Amino acid sequence: MRSDRSELPPEVAGAIEARSGPIHRFEPAPAGNHADISGTVHADGGRLFIKAARKIAPDRDGPEVRSLRWEAAINPHVTEYAPRLHWSVEAGGWLVLGFEHVEARHADYTPGSPDLDVLAKVIDGLQARRAPEVLEGKRVERRWEAFADVSALAGDTLLHADLNAANVLISDDGTVHVVDWTFTGRGAPFLEMALLIPWLMEAGHSPAAAEEWVSRFSAWTAADPDVITRFSRVFADKWQANHATNQAGWAAGLAARARRWADHRLPLFGADAAAGQSGSTDSPKYYSR
Repeated sequence: MRSDRSELPPEVAGAIEARSGPIHRFEPAPAGNHADISGTVHADGGRLFIKAARKIAPDRDGPEVRSLRWEAAINPHVTEYAPRLHWSVEAGGWLVLGFEHVEARHADYTPGSPDLDVLAKVIDGLQARRAPEVLEGKRVERRWEAFADVSALAGDTLLHADLNAANVLISDDGTVHVVDWTFTGRGAPFLEMALLIPWLMEAGHSPAAAEEWVSRFSAWTAADPDVITRFSRVFADKWQANHATNQAGWAAGLAARARRWADHRLPLFGADAAAGQSGSTDSPKYYSR
């Protein structure tokens, strides 16, 4: 979990100063996860956005360090979207990434917002691409394999997999930056839209309206509706389990929205599949046709 500390550890500060010159000020990021420290560094060499995470042991990465390694690995392959990674360095048990600093605001996903058209262009661009080889082992469907057979979620499309409004930044000149590529991977193309639906709901869309919005994408309309419904159930189940150990307000909100979406889709379930669920409280299993 990201720290809100305003002073950088000496090891981190030294690693940065070796590349940027003396640091004048550090502004911790107001929100975010997947790093112990993140924020803007003001230094002689200009401004940088840094993310840093500490290893569990000298030869053992923790989850935050692993997340940063994925961000560093994917960055050269998504330069049209992501702020450029200037450098990465390990020092004193820390992994530190130094990114291009961008001045931008978070996207607005409320119904009718013009930012939704911006989001659609980002999704179209991602959907047109196969995942690079560096993501060969990063299968998005594995997030849910403890809850169901996830074979129907496999694919080779490049997925950001976390396009919430805080991760889509829009500059005054219209330049779009997509940040936080921690969850990026390869998978079935419809998953990008499915994972977006709870964030559209957070911005005021009903489940039906959110699904209507994502129906502009061929990957959504081409997907088996029963597979989408099964996914909505497993997604809700996983977030309910997550919330049992994560009591943060945002986690509770996401778990509640995920369940609303799953409940919305249940009447859309195929008759045969729905009959198979009668009297069962277990998460439905995927199937291959």
